[in-house]
Amino acid sequence: MLIKHEKDCKEIIANDGCRLRELLHPERDSAAIPYSLAIASVDPGKATIPHFLRQTEVYFIMQGIGRMHIGNEMQEVNEDDVVVIPAEKKQWIENIGQNVLVFAAIVSPPWRAEDDVRA
Repeated sequence: MLIKHEKDCKEIIANDGCRLRELLHPERDSAAIPYSLAIASVDPGKATIPHFLRQTEVYFIMQGIGRMHIGNEMQEVNEDDVVVIPAEKKQWIENIGQNVLVFAAIVSPPWRAEDDVRA
């Protein structure tokens, strides 16, 4: 049985500039899963750096209000929203609220540094 706690996972600054804690990755955990899972945070008034992944990514907004940009589309996102980000689509998210924007990021196949490209 694999159980991890978010606060036990090291916080890093991701390629897109957000604060990130990787919770699960099949190359670093004893989990036979076809995806990776992380929790990301963006401070009020800040945005991630435009980038794209070569994999499909899903955001689950856990806290806060943001403005999601995918390709030429833009839409407000709120707590409990799920956003599907197609592979190789330019993307970034802005925190337009007063509190920290927190979201889970699921990447399938699992995230790899060489597949995360600033746009």
